[in-house]
Amino acid sequence: MPKAELIFTHFHNSYSVSIPNLEKLSVEQIKELEYFVSSRNGIFDFETYSFVIQKRLELYEFSALINHLGIDARIQERIIIKETEPRIGFGQYKGMQYSELPNSYMLWLKTNYKGFDKEKIDKELRKRNL
Repeated sequence: MPKAELIFTHFHNSYSVSIPNLEKLSVEQIKELEYFVSSRNGIFDFETYSFVIQKRLELYEFSALINHLGIDARIQERIIIKETEPRIGFGQYKGMQYSELPNSYMLWLKTNYKGFDKEKIDKELRKRNL
């Protein structure tokens, strides 16, 4: 019987777990995971082979809980790197992210702006195909 592969992703006030080998697990293993999720008021999504539980939990706590319950699984962590988008530091849209600016203003910047943020503006223009 294969071990469940659990890929743990930590968020601010919740965590999600994907199970890429869900189809290879036995009915008993799936029921065991389903019970784990439902007893914690989580949501199991069979379409994406994952579940989400609204609780702040770290990887080591999740691993300890899975081991304590006797669920046979390999656990990995997926780390999400948050990129902070640059913000415009001048003009009427000061403080907004470049991705939030209207196309008309981006096109105006393309032809009129020659300051230190030119590279950021060009990057956003390429992303929008402008």
